[in-house]
Amino acid sequence: MATPLSAAKLVSALKAEGVKVREYRSWRTHNRNHVGSWGPVHGVMIHHTVTSGTESSVDLCYDGHSTLPGPLCHGVIADGTVHLVGHGRANHAGSGDRDVLDAVIAERALPSDNQANTDGNRHFYGFEAINLGDNKDPWPPAQVEAIVRASAAICRAHGWGKQGTTSVIGHSEWQPGKVDPRGPGITMNAVRKRVAERLRHPADWSPGDTPEHPEEDDDMGRLIDAAMTRPLTIRDEGVWVSIPGDTIYGETAIAKGTYSFAGARERYRVEVDLHAIGLTPTGAIQLRVVEEDGRKLPIREIPGTAKGTYGGAGREGTAQSRPKLLLAWHDENAEQVVIERVEMHGQAWPT
Repeated sequence: MATPLSAAKLVSALKAEGVKVREYRSWRTHNRNHVGSWGPVHGVMIHHTVTSGTESSVDLCYDGHSTLPGPLCHGVIADGTVHLVGHGRANHAGSGDRDVLDAVIAERALPSDNQANTDGNRHFYGFEAINLGDNKDPWPPAQVEAIVRASAAICRAHGWGKQGTTSVIGHSEWQPGKVDPRGPGITMNAVRKRVAERLRHPADWSPGDTPEHPEEDDDMGRLIDAAMTRPLTIRDEGVWVSIPGDTIYGETAIAKGTYSFAGARERYRVEVDLHAIGLTPTGAIQLRVVEEDGRKLPIREIPGTAKGTYGGAGREGTAQSRPKLLLAWHDENAEQVVIERVEMHGQAWPT
């Protein structure tokens, strides 16, 4: 059981993690403690605001609205800043699945959220990130980095994250019917991986300070940071389909509209997250890397989930010719599968 951090300790933890903090109005005493308890706390929950504009979004999350009084979270994340708007119970999580809470406490894989039987406002810190939530509005890298650092700060302060990565979850993983956070540039699987990586280092660590591979010390390589955002319908089971990168974030090794995610004679490391519709829990998604010269890497299979989210499909290798990602599905209970989006994040280095 974890007692919530005091306001002073929360600010200290965030700043130690490299988060830019803005203390908004009377946030330290602004809460909903008069209608219910806050604590014990077990995790961090990420949301999107379905708004635009920093000041208006921060005001909304502080004040709330006619049907839901504020605070609507503990901090609002815009670009690289966390605007603290409440300390104590906040109206952000709502009722969710007790099985999910048990998994968060145990830091094990999250089950599907199919019930709303447990008070989440009592047990989670909540961050609202400013985004339209329409699955089109892109998430700036500085904003996602602030989400990662803020989440890691709280996990570090409580000693979470030693047994697994699921102390940080999305609203969509807690309450049936919710979709946040979503959009180009963010997946909860990717956020959790980055939080876990931070927790392996001191709080003042930044990516690139301690490369995993010594040969990459002087060359951090080119980013592989792209997505397929246009839905792709695959009607035939077991048919391999190439995945293009139609959306590019910043400087990346991928050229927009191409299928190759790295160049010839490049070493690469890439993580793949995707969301599919139509696959049942008895089915599976298969991923493999194929190079232009016909060389094929081993198949990676990911079991189906009721929510349709698949993550953590890591691929690493040295390309002899330009590599591309292929996908196939297998499910005797499905007629077709729609791949809603695919995210690819990683790096590539010349050999």
